[in-house]
This record gives sequence, C-alpha cells and structure tokens, in this order.
Amino acid sequence: MWIRITDSIVKKVEATHLKNPKNQGNAMILAFFQRENRTAFHRYRPKKVFLKYYQTPTGGHIARGKWTNEMKTFALQELEKLPPQEGWFKITIFGWIMLLFSFSLIGYAVYETITLPSQKKAYEERLAKSASVNEGDIYFGRYYVYKEKGNFADSKERGFGWFKVVKVADSTYHIAKSVEISDVAKPKEQLNSTNFDKETFAVRAKTLEAYHKVFTSEDELVEINFNEKKASVIEHK
Repeated sequence: MWIRITDSIVKKVEATHLKNPKNQGNAMILAFFQRENRTAFHRYRPKKVFLKYYQTPTGGHIARGKWTNEMKTFALQELEKLPPQEGWFKITIFGWIMLLFSFSLIGYAVYETITLPSQKKAYEERLAKSASVNEGDIYFGRYYVYKEKGNFADSKERGFGWFKVVKVADSTYHIAKSVEISDVAKPKEQLNSTNFDKETFAVRAKTLEAYHKVFTSEDELVEINFNEKKASVIEHK
C-alpha cells in the first residue's frame, strides 16, 4: 500500500532579524505547516502544526538541530499567536469500497456463525430423510442373484435398472425390479421407470445412507443396491 506525505503551509512570518546559523548572508522565513497523509484508502490531516525555517532566496530549510536559542524562542512566540488549526479524516472512494466489502465479509461471517446450528440441523434432517426408504419410492440401481452364499464372484442373474419399494413390513422391504433390466450400465433416462414386475424380492436393509443403500435377502443370495432416487412431481416443486 503506497503512502504519500505532503506539507501544506498555513502561515509565513519574516525572520530577517534573526541570524542565519547556516548562511549568515541569507535572510530567513518561519513557516507553519500541517502534514497530510494519503493512502489509497484515506486522507488524514492532524491538528498538529509543524515549524520550519527557510532561507531566502534559496528556499532551503534549516535543520532543527542547528536552530539557535533566539530562533527557538521566536518560533514558540509566533506559534502561540497562531489560531488552532482544524484536522480532518476522509475516506477515499476506493476506501469506502474496501470498507463496505470488509463489513460484508464480517456480516456474512456473523450470519454464518449465528445460523450454523440451524443449518447443521437442517442438513442432518435432509440426510436422515434421504437415508429413509418408504413404500412407493423408486430408485435407480443394480441387483445380483448369487448361485451360492458367499460366492459373490459368480451370479446367475444381475442387471441395472429401476426398482420400486412395493411394501415395507417391519424391517423387511419388498422390492420389485423394472420389467426392463439392462445387462450393462446405461443412463437411467434410457430405462423404463414406470412398469415393474409383480413379483418382489423380500430383503432387509444392510446399508441405509443418504446416497447409497444396500439390501440383502435373509439367505444372502439376493443383493440390491440403490444409487439414486427418482424425483416425484411434488419433490420437483
């Protein structure tokens, strides 16, 4: 961030009666000035008044360490005659933009902190709702019918398609597969999601998560995996 400091003279007093400690042949002027600080964000001028002795006609100033006692006394006397000067603080346009941006970030952070518990609760409720399976729900997924228990590498029947939860009785789910089942993975839009077999698989939930659900039969010869729920008209609204 760049900073620029400029001096503005508010008053000048002839000091020709004083001896110049640097160049005796040159007269002096006592100048009173205020210092202005500028950045990209603000401009600031304090009330404090600074003093300098300038030589004429060269214009060079005399360092404070070289001031004589007479110069110091005269400077204090003239400073007492000077009315109090005003100071000010101004924010630039860019400063206002950054200030508003900072307030927005702080406000958003406060809002997030205040609403975090309710957001967390709502998120947990959505996950719990997504993890539940109810009668009438339709899911896209795949199924396996194994030849023997424990031999998951060999199945006599498998496929991808849509599945409908026909009935839920206690912890048993009766699931029907679509009349159209694909041997290979296809986009869900290309498969029938409205017509289902009359026969159902009686299975129990092995995994019920928001985005992944697994069901197996009691003899573990049937496994059904749900990946995505079919959205109903009400859910679209």
